[in-house]
Amino acid sequence: MNIINTKQLFKKYGSVPVVKGIDLTVKKGEIFGFLGRNGAGKSTFINMLTGIIHPSAGSFSLFGMTGPTDEVKRRIGVMPDYSSFESSLTAMGYLRFLSELSGNKASKEKCLSVLKKVGLEGEAHKKTGKFSFGMKKKLGIAQAIIHDPELIFLDEPTSGMDAESVIQIHQLIRELNSEGKTVFMTSHNLDEVEKLCTRIAIMKDGQIAKIGSMDELRSYYQSTILVKIKHGEIPTSEVNQLTEWLLQSGEGLEMKEKHVIISVNHEKRIAEMIRAFNQCKVDIYRVEVEEASLEEIFLDEQTGHSIRKVM
Repeated sequence: MNIINTKQLFKKYGSVPVVKGIDLTVKKGEIFGFLGRNGAGKSTFINMLTGIIHPSAGSFSLFGMTGPTDEVKRRIGVMPDYSSFESSLTAMGYLRFLSELSGNKASKEKCLSVLKKVGLEGEAHKKTGKFSFGMKKKLGIAQAIIHDPELIFLDEPTSGMDAESVIQIHQLIRELNSEGKTVFMTSHNLDEVEKLCTRIAIMKDGQIAKIGSMDELRSYYQSTILVKIKHGEIPTSEVNQLTEWLLQSGEGLEMKEKHVIISVNHEKRIAEMIRAFNQCKVDIYRVEVEEASLEEIFLDEQTGHSIRKVM
């Protein structure tokens, strides 16, 4: 089932187009990463989906329903701009106030449970005006999930957080996803997106330049895979045969003492090499594979400087 479906969604301010006709589907249960430089149109796109602004053209549906109806709004959670918090309210008071506005006031127990999930259980009665930037981000996540939504929009969920808090929020996102919730997130932390997201879209100049899983993005950008093998002693009688086979299997072969480094054009070659070592009665201790990271793919798409493009 498609939770999000957009057709030629377009937004312009005056004569300036910001989002330029986006077709996108997000399936139920995905953790969907939405990437792009500042000004690429990410926030404008999300603001249209969440009803903050209206499209200039095109259409979209959430849960199969067109437009941000009251039912749709009850089923989505949105992480707000941290500057919108009422500084005189405590974290507990803020969550209770917001949940009451939504028509489903949360109990104190529910609020404490959610604050614990984001790591703010010890700050429940502290006024938000005294919160650090990272604490406000956590409260924003708490606000987004307090009413148990099915679709959650998270904008830079871990920016400004310490390493321990980042790990905790990652665990929370995975937990929410394991409960069947769909997460749509933006982040400048590309390592975070690579670890968490099932599919990723890269925006450029108001359009989606590339979309797919990490494996699909890698298959587009990467023509070779660098393989490093740590192995045992090669019997003298097998050295020439194994060397000849490796030379035919890839490029840039380096054979050092009990180490082989080689570039291959398909992962099936890795399995073939392992079989060849076994046939030559050589033990394999470790196989390391270097593939394109999301950072390399993102920079390639934004700058046009090829990393390891498909031949």
